[in-house]
Amino acid sequence: MNKKVVVMGGGTGISYLLRGLKDFPVDITAVITVSDNGRSTGKLREEFHTPAVGDIRKVITNLSGIDEPIKNMMSYRFKTSSDLDGHAVGNLILTAMLDITGSLKDSIAHLSKLLDVRHTVLPISEDSNLTLMGMDKDGNIIEGEEQITKAHRQFEKIFYKNEPKVLKEVLDAIEEADLIIFSMGSLYTSVLPNIICKEVKEAFNKAKAPIMYLSNIVTQPGETDNFTVGDHIKLLNKYLDKKKVNVVIASNTKISEEMALKYQNEEQKDPVIIDYEEIKKLGVELIEGDLMIIEDNTLKHHSLRLSSLIFSYLMRS
Repeated sequence: MNKKVVVMGGGTGISYLLRGLKDFPVDITAVITVSDNGRSTGKLREEFHTPAVGDIRKVITNLSGIDEPIKNMMSYRFKTSSDLDGHAVGNLILTAMLDITGSLKDSIAHLSKLLDVRHTVLPISEDSNLTLMGMDKDGNIIEGEEQITKAHRQFEKIFYKNEPKVLKEVLDAIEEADLIIFSMGSLYTSVLPNIICKEVKEAFNKAKAPIMYLSNIVTQPGETDNFTVGDHIKLLNKYLDKKKVNVVIASNTKISEEMALKYQNEEQKDPVIIDYEEIKKLGVELIEGDLMIIEDNTLKHHSLRLSSLIFSYLMRS
């Protein structure tokens, strides 16, 4: 019987991870944040009063066993002067399914079957008006996930305008899991939106599974400037209740000077340093490896190597 893994996140981080993890003998439940209000997703939310579907579409596509041309079609964005401009085909399909079924969870299940997805994808909530809020260090309140990302500030608190009603299936998956993974990606807008929910924290406290964090390779401008691996763990632990992060996976690949300068100058991002002593003080197990690759002139995790480390840990835990 396969071990059960719950992966929580949003954005491209979780999609990239699942691309590799889906090929290992594990049962994955991917729990996706649905508070995005930017680009195609934001327009669809405003027009149809739905939860955000963009990150879900990316995850379904990356877990899919179908041919590349169909995957590319799901991600295709229209370039036109009409209202279709900027919309991803997969976002429109999910929105149509949601209009037909009245349930995002059921819409995902139908699309997953169509696209040969053999794992479970769940939204954290079906609430259509889920709004992420941030209070920065000066006490200013920023409303909306896209606005939080664009603010480039360090936040004192991330919270929801209204407490979400978390899907029961999400809570059940957490309590039955053999491993809970916080995916790499933006801490404030991809990871925290899942773990700040009161019901999710309570489920963590009941869960027997350890919590694993997959550390980011580079910092997020304004949000995590100068953050080390230990700083990322501390921020996550601040929002958790009794149960804290048990293990972290971090890349020790040396970034070339040329690539480091490119990220620093063009995106104001710096490498996330592994602070060994601090991680040890936190009582967190560190698993490190050569996990970084350059793809399309950007730094990425090597999905297969990362997934191999996750699977090895799972088999010994």
